[in-house]
Amino acid sequence: MGEFTTSDGLNLHYSDEGTGPAILCLSGLTRNSTDFDYVTPHLDARVIALDYRGRGRSDWAETSTYTIPIEARDVVELLDHLEIARVPIIGTSRGGLVAMMLAATANDRLSGVCLNDIGPEIAPEGLQAIMDYVGRNPAQRSLAEAAAMRAELMAGFADVPQTRWEAEVAKHYIETEDGLTINYDPALADVLRVTGGQPASDIWPLFDALEGLPLAAIRGANSDLLSAETFAEMQRRRPDMIAAEIPGRGHVPFLDEPESLAAIAAWRALL
Repeated sequence: MGEFTTSDGLNLHYSDEGTGPAILCLSGLTRNSTDFDYVTPHLDARVIALDYRGRGRSDWAETSTYTIPIEARDVVELLDHLEIARVPIIGTSRGGLVAMMLAATANDRLSGVCLNDIGPEIAPEGLQAIMDYVGRNPAQRSLAEAAAMRAELMAGFADVPQTRWEAEVAKHYIETEDGLTINYDPALADVLRVTGGQPASDIWPLFDALEGLPLAAIRGANSDLLSAETFAEMQRRRPDMIAAEIPGRGHVPFLDEPESLAAIAAWRALL
């Protein structure tokens, strides 16, 4: 684990474990580097995962800087800090959008991209579901209560052991005497309200900027954020893209499902 200081003076946390070729993992909107705890043991690699500004153990920032371009800049500065010239990225949800932004603005720093349940179009129903919870502490008073409710709240997920839901809530909530609190800056909700949650009016050009890079895309078969239609169009534009749909998963797959691991392995073989 480590920290580095961004060009605008924030201390950002990252994890860095394992040996071998480096893989950079970028998490979802409100989530953090612990998102990749499930897949890391399967990768046999040096796995680097970033807590974005305002998330996890990183400093909170001015609300105006919670944007994909600035988060992409933070990634480049992390790579500079670690003296890594090029790296493949596994990007979950928001992390995939950041990866696509990097493909357009710092392509020479990428050696491949694997997108986890994200594409160039965001389904309105999935976006609304995110906007309904961002910035709010959960109603449950304890981690045990939150874990008990998780299966009911996570639509589209099947055959998930309760131990996984217990691990999930422990990663993303802090238990206090007054109940559970989120472990990210609640001002992220203000950003979504201003932007409507959309990173740009048209981000297909960012997807197209991935041309020439080894590409994989993983979709939860029950995802409400990455539609089947968008997933199909991604495959049409990139027929060489490794594509996998994960049964019994919504937004987002955990990445340790057999189908996810097979897609990641096939993608890594191209790097």
